[in-house]
Amino acid sequence: MRVIIAGGGIGGLTAAMALHARGIDVQVYESVVELQPLGVGINLLPHAMAHLQRLDLLDVVLPLGVQTAELCFFNKLGQLIWREPRGLAAGYPIPQLSVHRGHLHMALLAETRRRLGDSAVLNAHAVQSFREDERGRVVVKIHDRVADRVVSDTANVLVGADGIHSSIRQTFYPNQGPPNWQGDILWRATSRWKPFLTGRSMFMAGHLPHKFVAYPLSEVGEDGMCTVNWIAELDRTAWGLSNREDWNRRGNFDDFMPYFEDWVFDWLDIPAMCRQTDTAFEFPMIDRDPLDRWTFGHVTLLGDAAHPMYPIGSNGASQAIIDGLVLADSLADESSIDAALARYEGERRPRTSQIVLSNRKHGPERVMDMAQERAPQGFTNVDEVFAPGELEEVAAQYRQLAGFDLASILKGGK
Repeated sequence: MRVIIAGGGIGGLTAAMALHARGIDVQVYESVVELQPLGVGINLLPHAMAHLQRLDLLDVVLPLGVQTAELCFFNKLGQLIWREPRGLAAGYPIPQLSVHRGHLHMALLAETRRRLGDSAVLNAHAVQSFREDERGRVVVKIHDRVADRVVSDTANVLVGADGIHSSIRQTFYPNQGPPNWQGDILWRATSRWKPFLTGRSMFMAGHLPHKFVAYPLSEVGEDGMCTVNWIAELDRTAWGLSNREDWNRRGNFDDFMPYFEDWVFDWLDIPAMCRQTDTAFEFPMIDRDPLDRWTFGHVTLLGDAAHPMYPIGSNGASQAIIDGLVLADSLADESSIDAALARYEGERRPRTSQIVLSNRKHGPERVMDMAQERAPQGFTNVDEVFAPGELEEVAAQYRQLAGFDLASILKGGK
């Protein structure tokens, strides 16, 4: 069997290694001329890490980041709403990892080429069109952007892992329009700063759409500092969504810093930390509506091409990684390609659709919205704001929905 993957991102590369591990021939075509370590921090949840462990990738990815110990939610005054352990600290057999997206991407690219061969991932090759022939094989036309020529390739399966602006998805849904945007803009950056809370804490403060997120991406250096990933979020509906999303578009600090100047907590001076860098990247918070179908004949979708979601709950990259392993298992285990793709979509589409919709309602972060609604001036005791067990229930429901509750991980659930 041979599979062509359109897109050499985190999801596409993980899928390629998973397919290769199951004895399936793979070719990845990436439209970008030169892949670069773009973006800032992301989190890999324990269920995604368990899938990377299956591929013997933990030794590759663990040195790249910090094993998250806890997730904390605060109000805009820096008062603690909810704290829960994460990863190994929560009893999982595998960690949660905070890592620079670009560093992870480059490591997966290098490892894919090491395992499959350099020519298994070809840059500057954009899938232009495709059709399924009478034998059920997918004939793909690829534009070689460097040579400026069109070449052909053929496979049993074509996988669209080409991101939120997927040309594969566009072929099947030509009238889908632009991504959904409800007005929020994110400014993402990293700063060198001293450790806060446990030193391995991820926190979110404020409420939507006036929120701040931060977590460490590196261990503490000899200077006593670590690299901290941070995200500032504001509603900027009046701006309109005029620009195409770009991981590398620089933002203006004057557009967001005035709204966080008084966010000086006894455990972190947010404006001072932000000013330790002069570069922040601006990105709209977008998604697309869940699809009622991913697979058309022997062509299917994966990752952001299938289920782009708001960056809430740390699920985007994690779900793409899981897609790749489930697809590989399905193609290797089922007796026909049709059965395999039906199994893959049956396992992945309903769950990811639920996550997309849950993230629109702010997922586990809605506890911050609830605190703002009930106690906008802050509180003396959080137990006066929430009913007994209410916070635990919100957190547990999202873990179970996303598939990284402890019981599912221990059972090896997907």
